[in-house]
Amino acid sequence: MINFNYESDFTLENEEAVATWLSAVIVSENKTEGEINYIFCDDEYLHKINVEYLDHDTLTDVISFDYTMGNEISGDIFVSVERVLDNSVDFNTTFDNELKRVLVHGVLHYCGYKDKSEADEAVMRNKEDEKLAMFHVEQ
Repeated sequence: MINFNYESDFTLENEEAVATWLSAVIVSENKTEGEINYIFCDDEYLHKINVEYLDHDTLTDVISFDYTMGNEISGDIFVSVERVLDNSVDFNTTFDNELKRVLVHGVLHYCGYKDKSEADEAVMRNKEDEKLAMFHVEQ
């Protein structure tokens, strides 16, 4: 089950469509969906988590805590809406596109993809693009 939680004024407009898409991403990677919690917050909230749990004194757009067991993926994914907005400007894309990229990024980590090396990062970006193309909203 995919859950959306809010620790800021932001709310996701199309929760059902996003959850359906993320579930399809999980299936496309031959994984089983466990419980995935998205927590939308601001920079200050996520910075505190980054310092306390990861000992990183930096701002970031997403932090994920992976509770995957075997083939069933589960975890908590914290998203700084402020950072996503800034990154959308920096990367010359829409906020909506950057947000979906961050949301799927966490799931892809749970599926086993890494991004520490340049080669791994290239694979991750390709996977993100592939999964972004799977998102469809009925008009």
